[in-house]
Amino acid sequence: MRLRRTLSVGLQIAAVLVVFSLVVGQFLGQPVLLSFVETGSMQPTLDPGDGFVAIPAPIAGGIGVGDVVTFEAKEIQGGGLTTHRVVEETERGYVTRGDNNPFTDQDGGEPVVQDADVVAKALTVGGSVVVIPHLGTAAIAFQSALEGVQTWLAVTLGVRSLQGTQGLAYLLFGLSIVAYVVDWLLTGSSRDRSERDRSRDDGTSVTAILVVLAAVLMATATAAMVVPAGTQEYGVVSAEFESDNPTVIERGTSQEVEYPVPNAGLVPVQTYVTPASPGVAVDPQQIAVGPRGEASTTVTLTAPDETGYYRLFVVEHRYLAVLPPAVIDGLYRIHPWAPLVVINGLLGGGILATGLLLLRGEPARIRRRESRRTTALHRRLLRAFYK
Repeated sequence: MRLRRTLSVGLQIAAVLVVFSLVVGQFLGQPVLLSFVETGSMQPTLDPGDGFVAIPAPIAGGIGVGDVVTFEAKEIQGGGLTTHRVVEETERGYVTRGDNNPFTDQDGGEPVVQDADVVAKALTVGGSVVVIPHLGTAAIAFQSALEGVQTWLAVTLGVRSLQGTQGLAYLLFGLSIVAYVVDWLLTGSSRDRSERDRSRDDGTSVTAILVVLAAVLMATATAAMVVPAGTQEYGVVSAEFESDNPTVIERGTSQEVEYPVPNAGLVPVQTYVTPASPGVAVDPQQIAVGPRGEASTTVTLTAPDETGYYRLFVVEHRYLAVLPPAVIDGLYRIHPWAPLVVINGLLGGGILATGLLLLRGEPARIRRRESRRTTALHRRLLRAFYK
């Protein structure tokens, strides 16, 4: 029975994590391991509501013709994450098209897709995209329900912070507390009956709530590091003349612009701002910002010799300064995602370790219930011993 229950709970947790990762990916504007399509533009490869495994662009390797990529569109359906196939690679970037569309996105007015626009690449096996049918349908319904609850709570309580990614973290925290209280009440009401006919691990609820709290903390920390960061685009016109407009630059010359780095949180952050396209320089590239403070760096934009409109990019990576700056810097040099993983591991592991130490004192405690016959036998033995 315990094995069956464990498998059942494990499958339920896995399902919740899958849907949760899809919803969080939509809130953050960055797929978290899984993503999905909402329209039929990629049929027959991906039907509306189908999911796929999204490999983050920093670890996906090079992008080539035939790859299905998720990118930050500027014009398609008003902008936002779009999943289409790369059909051509040019000097200025990638030309994309939905498999079910008769023309390319660029024919419809979408700018050429740059490497900085690509956030993920769909996992393929044997040249075919790994499809998870109808996975997005559940995520869309779950996301709509969450947004409705967040809006209702924000209006009812008059607290705007209950909306958006921060509000999602608060909502999940509240739900975890409610789930724990309900579990405790149900456990207490059925204690007498359970003592007669089954065994129970009385530490499961505490462990479950600690895992949820750790997940909420890590999701909130990830949002604090990912949402304010990302790619910044500069639309530059390479012109034959000088201009007071900082993005209209005489061809072959450079223009400096200030890049602000605000920190609205109470935890200091360590930020890296680096070039993401040719013709861009940043100095300094590493910036430390204190609680509720603001700093800035200088971005130098260089106009190409050929006149025309160009898109130049810088990318910002932001990390909560819960580790020494030298440690964050060393991890960043290994990979930009390395500090994110270590910081989340530190926060989540800290919650679990502290909770288990303070609330339970030991990892697990199994209490076996005795039958009436065994209890009666123990009583006889105790009477004989004390006589």
